[in-house]
Amino acid sequence: MPFLDFLNHLLNFVAPAVFVSVALAGGARLVWRQRAHLLPWYHMASVNALLGVLVLALGLVLTGQDGRMGTYAVLLLATGSCQWLMSGGWRS
Repeated sequence: MPFLDFLNHLLNFVAPAVFVSVALAGGARLVWRQRAHLLPWYHMASVNALLGVLVLALGLVLTGQDGRMGTYAVLLLATGSCQWLMSGGWRS
């Protein structure tokens, strides 16, 4: 496989995790404007993106296919829970 094709596949593999992580971090800032957050938004997005890529890779290894709906459901559950923890959701 040529390098550009590999890069295209790799970027398309991590795109859902990156999109969800940026949306969660930005949404947390919009929803909880008055709350003092534990981390800056870009740190939250980075942690969520890393967790999301790990979940997607684990889903690929366990199911043998990329893009399964169960994997995406676990991606949303894991990153949402992580964002809740990083936003200090347990304090309210």
